Amino acid sequence: MDFFSILTGVLPVIFRQLFESDTSTYTYLLGCERSRRAFLIDPVACEVDAYIELLNEIGLTLIYTLETHVHADHITGSGLLRERLGSRSVVHRDAGTLCPDLLVTDGVLLQVGDIDILVRHTPGHTSGCTSYVLQDRVFTGDSLFIGGCGRTDFQQGDAGVLYDSIHEKLFTLPPDTLVYPGHDYNGNTVSTIRQERHKNPRLGGGKTREEFIAIMHDLQLAHPKYIHEAIPANLACGGSTDTTPSPG
Repeated sequence: MDFFSILTGVLPVIFRQLFESDTSTYTYLLGCERSRRAFLIDPVACEVDAYIELLNEIGLTLIYTLETHVHADHITGSGLLRERLGSRSVVHRDAGTLCPDLLVTDGVLLQVGDIDILVRHTPGHTSGCTSYVLQDRVFTGDSLFIGGCGRTDFQQGDAGVLYDSIHEKLFTLPPDTLVYPGHDYNGNTVSTIRQERHKNPRLGGGKTREEFIAIMHDLQLAHPKYIHEAIPANLACGGSTDTTPSPG
């Protein structure tokens, strides 16, 4: 696990952007300064020991793990963290899994101490894709990347739906909103809504829905190397045996 940035911005929030190099996955730790309670967005199973060490070092109690979707490229650490720390796993209700503790929908507000995170349903990469908005920043998972977006050729993917999600739920955020994606393969750590609206090669510069669909159709990408292990494991929260979710 690498630290690519340690930022707090204008918020009274402990923030760490963590990077798992094998699958180029970003995980985000958000902790409340006052209550010392925390969220972890998109934890990776092989990094669970490092997360626990970091939480202990900073003095935080993990309350929620937030999944942006059912991942095809890595196994989530949410189930292991639930077993070891008692944290609650959060997934959108359209993700197709019953293992989380909380199934959320668009517009739900999640609170830990003084931190409020708004759920925005941004399907298209998968049907359950979710972005999480925290005042001046948004965690976009695989819906919107820095200079790209998630693929749409499997796992309920739909290029037209993704275009609509990004334009209606993400590009309508304030232009200076910071964009923190679920992956980056080029060493980028953060962007802004303004930058992606203007410069994203697939979506920016006023590209039409039809142009975007054509771009996504022509990508011809190889499948992720861990897809056959990752999807079945992630439908069980990475291995948790608890299958009784609560509505959100």
